[in-house]
Amino acid sequence: MERYADRRVLVTGAASGIGRAVVLRLLAEGGRAVAVDVAKEGLEETARLAAEIGSRERLVTAVIDISDETAVNEGVAAAVAGLGGLDVLVNAAGMLRGARTHECELELWNRVIGINLTGTFLMTRAALPALLESGRGVVVNFSSTAAQFGHPYMAAYSASKGGILSFTHSIAQEYSRQGLRAVNILPGGISSGITDNIASLVPEDVDWNLFLKLNAAIGQGFGEPEHIAGVVAMVASDDGAFITGTEIRVDGGAHH
Repeated sequence: MERYADRRVLVTGAASGIGRAVVLRLLAEGGRAVAVDVAKEGLEETARLAAEIGSRERLVTAVIDISDETAVNEGVAAAVAGLGGLDVLVNAAGMLRGARTHECELELWNRVIGINLTGTFLMTRAALPALLESGRGVVVNFSSTAAQFGHPYMAAYSASKGGILSFTHSIAQEYSRQGLRAVNILPGGISSGITDNIASLVPEDVDWNLFLKLNAAIGQGFGEPEHIAGVVAMVASDDGAFITGTEIRVDGGAHH
């Protein structure tokens, strides 16, 4: 199946986890991709894995801090020029830091919002002209189950993901007549760099019982990044042509 044989794709957060899985899946389906992240070594590993599936020649990697306006504008312009246009933007980059809300420092709050929400905005804003020119542009943004369900100690993260949820609905409506589609993916219970290190990202003496409600319904255990990549591949292809202005929750049934 080569749904992306004529698709040009830009993916953030591509040095690990879900972002990397998305890049590899879209390459496997024939796409040409630019993979960006702040982690150079992680991008090199993504490129190595692309070579293993015979897709290295269709992949370009670039180190970009998505919270840096200048870096984003220059990086997206270079990506669009190299690809000769852009059909799909996947904003998978993000960070999680936890704290008791009454102890959450403004620096931490701003950092989380700056990467997750503002970074998604900056990447989308820079990519929109090329996506609109494509005539079939798709923006896939990553919100989270944290945007719709209570996640303790994660006020900044939840707020950033709620913002992404609303932002995506807004652009889906604003640019619908120009052929753009915009969809939110809401992962939950996915094994990734964030979930694998959750204990180090929240206060040391957290009440883990507060998380039981979130985990009790995950009958299949944690999902893998590839589960999310498959959903992204569908949504951003012609198979998802009638999906826009909405969200798809992929959480193994943990929230209902």
